[in-house]
Amino acid sequence: MKKITIHSPATVANLVCGFDILGLCLNEPCDELSVEISPEPGVQIINNDDFDLPEQAEKNVSGAALLALLEETKDVTGFIITSKKKIMPGSGIGSSAASAAGVVVAANHLLNNRYTKQDLVRFAMNGEKVACGVKHADNIAPCIYGGVTLIRSVFPLDIISIEAPDLHITVVHPQIEVRTADARQILKQQVQLKDAIKQWGNIAGLVAGFIQHDYDLISRSLEDVIIEPVRSILIPGFYEIKKASKVAGALGGGISGSGPSIFMLSKDAQTALQVEAAMKNVYDKLGVAYHTHVTIINKSGVKIV
Repeated sequence: MKKITIHSPATVANLVCGFDILGLCLNEPCDELSVEISPEPGVQIINNDDFDLPEQAEKNVSGAALLALLEETKDVTGFIITSKKKIMPGSGIGSSAASAAGVVVAANHLLNNRYTKQDLVRFAMNGEKVACGVKHADNIAPCIYGGVTLIRSVFPLDIISIEAPDLHITVVHPQIEVRTADARQILKQQVQLKDAIKQWGNIAGLVAGFIQHDYDLISRSLEDVIIEPVRSILIPGFYEIKKASKVAGALGGGISGSGPSIFMLSKDAQTALQVEAAMKNVYDKLGVAYHTHVTIINKSGVKIV
């Protein structure tokens, strides 16, 4: 096989309290990416969308990911990427991760799956470094592994898949852009011990809640005392959205990745739709343009078309 097309899904990183260590794969939206082996050395990028992303491989997240893979691949010298993005860059639902993860999964299929999923995460993290200056895996890992993932360590890479219950996710994306690099710059560099202890308890509680399928524990643990108080100032109507969603029946939620998207988890589809209506009502009253997604957990990650 010389060419392959995949759908690469959006993701929610952090999951409120798990900054840089927890992520969840969404069933939709998805980017469409095609990768083919090229006789020409390096990575050629063809963008079939209106986002005006760089076509120079070193400056493009998917290009950087494939260049990292090529460094360890001696029998192939080049790839051609054709990208049709449907996940808006800067939306907070893993747009850069979908590109970087998607192309390495596709390339690996062309190479008869010689690399492990952990290898693919390692390659794709080079794309995240292009996007925000930091190699992080909380979007990359769930995109490749599917489901909910815990990144216990980045150096060395240690990824744990978590068997979460069937959850429904409602996402609202106010039509503003928050660059991950900018959202990182405003974070505090020091944290009070009492806040760290509370955060550790919430992370442990959330992971335990997923594993035990304990919805009440999941709900209680969806609390962030470190990142959310700072980043929420970048997102219009954040606390109004959060309050209205809980009233509508959501288990809880918060900022998706670095924002501006906001996500909420629900036990069933009906509640997720009620949460969507509540979100729309808030932004309609505030006069904020938005897009919404109501979906479920994608348990398989990147999909071959």
